[in-house]
Amino acid sequence: MKKFNFRKVLDGLTASSPGGSAGGGGAGGGSAHPGGTAGAAGTPREEIQETLTSDYFQICKTVRHGFPYLPTALAFDPVQKILAIGTRTGAIRILGRPGVDCYCQHESGAAVLQLQFLINEGALVSACADDTLHLWNLRQKRPAILHSLKFNRERITYCHLPFQSKWLYVGTERGNTHIVNIESFILSGYVIMWNKAIELSTKTHPGPVVHLSDSPRDEGKLLIGYENGTVVFWDLRSKRADLRAYYDEAIHSVAWHHEGKQFMCSHSDGSLTLWNLKSPNRPFQTTIPHGKIQRDGKKPESCKPILKVEYKTCKNSEPFVIFSGGLSYDKACRRPSLTIMHGKAITVLEMDHPIVDFLTLCETPYPNEFQEPYAVVVLLEKDLIVVDLTQSNFPIFENPYPIDIHESPVTCTEYFADCPPDLIPVLYSVGAKHKKQGYSNKEWPISGGAWNLGAQTYPEIIITGHADGSVKFWDASAITLQMLYKLKTSKVFEKQKSGEGKATAEIVEEDPFAVQMMYWCPESRIFCVAGVSAYVVIYRFSKHEVNTEIASLEVRLQYEVEDIITPEPEIIPQFPDASSQLPSLKSLSGSTNTVACEGMMKDSIPCLSVKTRPVRMPPGYQADLVIQLVWVDGEPPQQITSLAVNSAYGLVAFGNCNGLAVVDFMQKTVLLSMGTLELYGSSDPYQRQPRSPRKSKQFAADNFCMRGLSNFYPDLTKRIRTSYQSLTELSDSPVSLELERCKSPTSENRENSFSRSRSSSVSSIDRDSKEAITALYFMESFARKNDSAVSPCLWVGTGLGMVLILSLNLPASDDLRQSEPVMVSPSGTVLTLKGAVLTFACLDCTGTLIHPPYEVWRDPHSADDGEKTRKRKLVMHSPSSSQDMGDHQFAVICSEKQAKVFSLPSQTCLYVHNITETSFLLQADVVTLCNSVCLACFCANGHIMTLSLPSLRPLLDINYLPVTDMRIARTFCFSNEGQALYLSSPTEIQRLTYSQEMCDNLQDMLGDLFTPVETPEAQNRGFLKGLFGGSGQAFDREELFGEATAGKASRSLAQHIPGSGGIEGVRGAAGGVIGDLTRARIALDERGQKLGELDERTASMMASAEAFSKHAHEVMLKYKDKKWYQF
Repeated sequence: MKKFNFRKVLDGLTASSPGGSAGGGGAGGGSAHPGGTAGAAGTPREEIQETLTSDYFQICKTVRHGFPYLPTALAFDPVQKILAIGTRTGAIRILGRPGVDCYCQHESGAAVLQLQFLINEGALVSACADDTLHLWNLRQKRPAILHSLKFNRERITYCHLPFQSKWLYVGTERGNTHIVNIESFILSGYVIMWNKAIELSTKTHPGPVVHLSDSPRDEGKLLIGYENGTVVFWDLRSKRADLRAYYDEAIHSVAWHHEGKQFMCSHSDGSLTLWNLKSPNRPFQTTIPHGKIQRDGKKPESCKPILKVEYKTCKNSEPFVIFSGGLSYDKACRRPSLTIMHGKAITVLEMDHPIVDFLTLCETPYPNEFQEPYAVVVLLEKDLIVVDLTQSNFPIFENPYPIDIHESPVTCTEYFADCPPDLIPVLYSVGAKHKKQGYSNKEWPISGGAWNLGAQTYPEIIITGHADGSVKFWDASAITLQMLYKLKTSKVFEKQKSGEGKATAEIVEEDPFAVQMMYWCPESRIFCVAGVSAYVVIYRFSKHEVNTEIASLEVRLQYEVEDIITPEPEIIPQFPDASSQLPSLKSLSGSTNTVACEGMMKDSIPCLSVKTRPVRMPPGYQADLVIQLVWVDGEPPQQITSLAVNSAYGLVAFGNCNGLAVVDFMQKTVLLSMGTLELYGSSDPYQRQPRSPRKSKQFAADNFCMRGLSNFYPDLTKRIRTSYQSLTELSDSPVSLELERCKSPTSENRENSFSRSRSSSVSSIDRDSKEAITALYFMESFARKNDSAVSPCLWVGTGLGMVLILSLNLPASDDLRQSEPVMVSPSGTVLTLKGAVLTFACLDCTGTLIHPPYEVWRDPHSADDGEKTRKRKLVMHSPSSSQDMGDHQFAVICSEKQAKVFSLPSQTCLYVHNITETSFLLQADVVTLCNSVCLACFCANGHIMTLSLPSLRPLLDINYLPVTDMRIARTFCFSNEGQALYLSSPTEIQRLTYSQEMCDNLQDMLGDLFTPVETPEAQNRGFLKGLFGGSGQAFDREELFGEATAGKASRSLAQHIPGSGGIEGVRGAAGGVIGDLTRARIALDERGQKLGELDERTASMMASAEAFSKHAHEVMLKYKDKKWYQF
């Protein structure tokens, strides 16, 4: 632990000189003495012990939640009861019981074509679109690849691994079938060539292999399905085709009856054919399940292809035939469907999204027994559902995984680690009442793996805001995710009538209720959302249902730069005396009556209509107040860029690129509604020129506001440039509105600056001369240099790096709070930084984070309405005596370019750290870690950094994640205890930690994918069946496919690549005998591999020695008869 004196005081002094050097100091911070008026602030005796060092920090991904993005493949282990899903981006998600959720990624990023479990072995084979097979070891908490095999000359189309076999059949695009040893991942010399499999008289190529499976009766017979409709029953021992079946429609899939005498094929014309091995000339049954029967007795009309069929038998009932696709063409609008045929009953289950794959879950892993299916897992493009087959109405199981994060696209996120412990049960209790009915009453069938809580015990909550106006609260404790409560913010507004069209005052064509920003105070349970249609809704939490009207206010926020043309002093209020309070400011509030103008010019009307009738509000979050920005002189309200609420003061503040509004939500009045320039008064550091109002209005209205969520979701169309450039180039039209005036003395290329709000809502600030409000913070602080005590303040940060402090004059007693007006007035204090301000925090004189004051939650609709409950209980975070508090504070301010620490009240810049020159920060937060505090930053160039406080020493700087997508910029957020998250895809939340301690403990917190389970015993087949049914002799694959018999495969055909999950991978795997055996097996494999390499080297040395000897012999013969003088 080191002690740090204020060794950067001199740096701070030079940086904060009035000239505004590159350090960009405070406008009022040019004090000659480091302590300024604070006396002891900068003297050497004031030492702060900083406990955090770089050893406390390390970055690693913890867990990924949500639905796998762009899924392609599905597999299930019927003994371990775990499910694997492959995706187009090369990811694999493995799911078991709730809490067992593992994400792994192929380095190549190639799409996963197929997945095959080694049943009850703790391993998985993946086949990828780059024609590589991979073997994953699942006996460790983080699966790793043991072996890979890359096919060079052929493309993989289908794989099949028989139960309890170590030989994998691989079909290719050329129609050939290769065989791979799963243990060594070496190709066998045994190959079934397409031209040997089909009849010699056949003149056409049969197409790629679309199916491979061994006969349930005889493992020595392999069924090969080719795309063009040919099916070959291949005898592996005699290396010839036992029978061939031909059908004139392309085959999509094949399924066996468990007795091995019949198989079923699904075809491209929507037909199912059933074949008998005894009469392969033609199918003994052909059906088109969804085809219309023609009147004249002709074959039913063809339908859409049946992409997959499964044929599962039951001991005590008719078999199940389950297939996807096959619907008739005339029903174009029919949704994707799964059809279940059970006896004569046909049930069509309509799905919300296209079906990617499905699997029938059966009681037995043995293919030659009655299958007894009990459920169907259906993988859709955007959902995963499991259907219960044991009940006649086929209900679905309630899904325990958080795979509906993307039900509506996520627009913003907030993360609260270490929040009050009573919140999770309270939110769950109000959310549980909205649960849907009609689910299966059976247990969720994917129940494999093991998971325990681990050492981490603090509660965590994640909040997601969505495009449809919904907000979801999730329990994120101990790296799980479970939905607690859903709030629909759109319910406070009237529904949009589709007929109104262009006549409305909407500024967003689609998703007008999208949540843009959220602010939550966990202690007071006050929740606030800012929507894309320029409104703010304040919610209070209640356990009681209530019927009430929704209070609403309207606010005008206008940017009045053009008024500077007339130099009348009364236009802009002057604040020459910093201590003067301005009661007249209350008159600056926005109009509260709506004036709807007839013609095209819209003025004083909000974008949406708040419900005027009494509304029933269920227990949970209930709307207390709606504040809407209104149109001004035909110019639409600009989207909100910053938001802050304080429950102790009863105030909400929000800003946009026009200015700032402060509202008293207890008295439901607007206290302040000012353009950014007016906030400065005489302290404005910039000489601003007037601008043409016409041009600007056209720019704002036409090019910005009518874009809906195409601005908000530029995920697919816009890529973030990692240079210091704007992310929000909304228009190609020239913006020549005298960009010079935007250039502050502290910044270069200000016209390209990335002005943005604290929550990464980067879409809402145009590249005009407007100075957006980008950060707001309520705090007990010193507003002016000569203040001797802290008072309520509102810190305001702007897109040009300016920091203003507003004084809040609250009524002295709680009794007067409802009646006496609250005064808001600029203090005259202006501090400056480089780049848009992102975040604020205050530390006391010991370096401890001071939390803003809050009101302790009480139910606003409690039945007990006594004096006790009416009294507000405030927590001001002020120690009992002023000596404990000290007579100064540290203000931490971070912009997109630099961080500064000021001493208050002297306003001396003590420390400055230029975080980045070539890029800019997207997110910065002051967070607690290990009972200390630090500044965490996420940069557009992908770096995650932490800085110590107050000295701003760099503690961590890791290039973690290049920001290739707007989504990451918009959703990345830090929380306490070293936690962070972002949306890694439109459907998935990726959580990570920057804490070394959590990285160390992560292994204990993750679930086990593999648990030792006995493989069920095969049923006794009976004497007569064993005698007459199936093959008499046992089938020895080793003898047939091994190197001794089959020889080696061609080297150029496939290349073996050893994986990274060798001995290291097994070290964390299952202990005991299994672990030892696995280690021994891998060690033998590696030894065999090394011996093989040695053998090859020896052979090559022998060959070169032989060549040398031959060459030497030739030379000797050439010169044998010559004399020495003839050389």
